[in-house]
Amino acid sequence: MNTSTRYQVHISRDGQLHINNEPQVVPDGVDPSQVVVQVLHIEAAGSGLPELVQVQDERTNSHFDMQVMPDGTTQAAGTPPAGRPPVAAEQKATHFDRLAAAQAAGRAHDFDTAIAAADDILQQLTAEQGDTATGTLEAAQFRADLAYLSGQYAFATASWTWLALAWFDRLGPGKRLTQVAAQNAAQAWMQLPPHEAGPLASDLVSMLLEVAAPERTAPMRAQITERLGQISN
Repeated sequence: MNTSTRYQVHISRDGQLHINNEPQVVPDGVDPSQVVVQVLHIEAAGSGLPELVQVQDERTNSHFDMQVMPDGTTQAAGTPPAGRPPVAAEQKATHFDRLAAAQAAGRAHDFDTAIAAADDILQQLTAEQGDTATGTLEAAQFRADLAYLSGQYAFATASWTWLALAWFDRLGPGKRLTQVAAQNAAQAWMQLPPHEAGPLASDLVSMLLEVAAPERTAPMRAQITERLGQISN
């Protein structure tokens, strides 16, 4: 089958996406590969021909070619249309639609709706991509934000503590996403009532020591130690 334009796709280790050297907006909670399919589906539908895509994904150190078909499905480059049907574009686009709806509900302070939608999105991304894929971690960030905004501070503390360690493992030391997650975890912990703060303190302090040099988290750890002393008195 003939193909139309050849596209070069680059996904950096921190999830930044470029198509033919042009930066692309990746919504929170959405994997960059989904953005690629959505953008090139439009091009393929317009031309009526498959679009050949050469992908370099630094997150997994992988290089591969694929085709985005006019109907929004994808397949390996050079593969004839046979066998198991690929995933349709409208199925891939549901992550965008559902995430946008969840974010809108959150902005409207309809946290019950937003949290239920975010949990569903996070569960699906975890099943499809794994619990430490970039898209999954970004969805988990949104869920942790909702927990904080809705007053679920224990959930927010545990989530941001885990996210800081996950981003550290994925990106390495000194990255902004790791530091923001660590700070958010500490901030959420400070909002907890004493009977919930104590059990979460050990994991929080251990995370702060692991993801940054001790001197960088010293002020946060000092505040935690001071509050633990007040709780025990």
